Amino acid sequence: MCKRVQRLSGEERCAIHVKATTLAAHHKEFDTKQISGSSPPGVFVGRFGYPKVFVGPMVPPVSGDTEILDTPEWWMGKGFDEIVDFRYSLLRGYSKANVYDAHKGGRLIETLQDVAMMTRPVDAELILVRPPRKILDLREDSQPFGPIAPLASFETGNSTADNRIQKAFYDGDLPADDAVLQLYRNGVLVTRIQRAFSLGMFGENKRRKLVPTRWSITAVDSNLSLRLMARVREHPLIDEYRVYKYSYLDNTYVGILTPESWRFEWIEAWFEPDLLATSFPDVNMATDVENSSYVSPDGHRPVMLGDSEGFRDRKTYAKPGGCYYSARLAVSGAT
Repeated sequence: MCKRVQRLSGEERCAIHVKATTLAAHHKEFDTKQISGSSPPGVFVGRFGYPKVFVGPMVPPVSGDTEILDTPEWWMGKGFDEIVDFRYSLLRGYSKANVYDAHKGGRLIETLQDVAMMTRPVDAELILVRPPRKILDLREDSQPFGPIAPLASFETGNSTADNRIQKAFYDGDLPADDAVLQLYRNGVLVTRIQRAFSLGMFGENKRRKLVPTRWSITAVDSNLSLRLMARVREHPLIDEYRVYKYSYLDNTYVGILTPESWRFEWIEAWFEPDLLATSFPDVNMATDVENSSYVSPDGHRPVMLGDSEGFRDRKTYAKPGGCYYSARLAVSGAT
């Protein structure tokens, strides 16, 4: 893997190398069954075993202003190593819960919901069943996560609640989609909306459920962009073609606006077909992926995966997965 990365980008280390080095650097602080620190605030809801899932807080072994550790909106301009370090600084304590516990209550769920409403990091103490396990995921496409351990107890201090999220939480008649849009328009960060959404904090009381973190991210991105697109469709046409380009962390992003009625297309170009295949296991490499005619100066030919929709909303799940909806939100929110 490292040789392949060096061949493609000139980097001497691959993602696995960076994750291994960073994880090893965080071993001493986590070799205990009691962790005290300031949660960014951060929570996590797993998806395996649904509807019985693992849920719990994310807490670093340090106190103070830790908000950036779980606020991706603030990572722009940070280096790859620094972002990986943010992720490995957070310990995940976990306990089993039923997704319907979101409206049934229970001490852990209610405490996590309180944490998700906080505007600032909240002091927390975790008592663990055993010392955390430090897991190195050797998949190239996996995002880094810090050590994990089963939770015996979880206590938090006081902090200030975001009254915008709090208002939506206590409104048991407000549909979840309306709550999400309202919070977005009131300036709440998308990741904070996603966090509260994952804990089943919006919607009609009896219909509230925990939503695995990965699913909640896509659900919020999809629902928000659908609502924003309804407005964008009514905008007057531009009278020229516009091209925007941005490069960051070895990725190049190109946005093209055309003088036509609203349509959206998202295409990803990968120089490594094998990596694309592992990142999108549900994609049929024979029928869903196209070979590009472009050849880089050093002889590499990318493969492309994409999907699109016309003036009306799409009815099927996009082939590129969650990144399609994330990009659609970025575009519809900026136009």
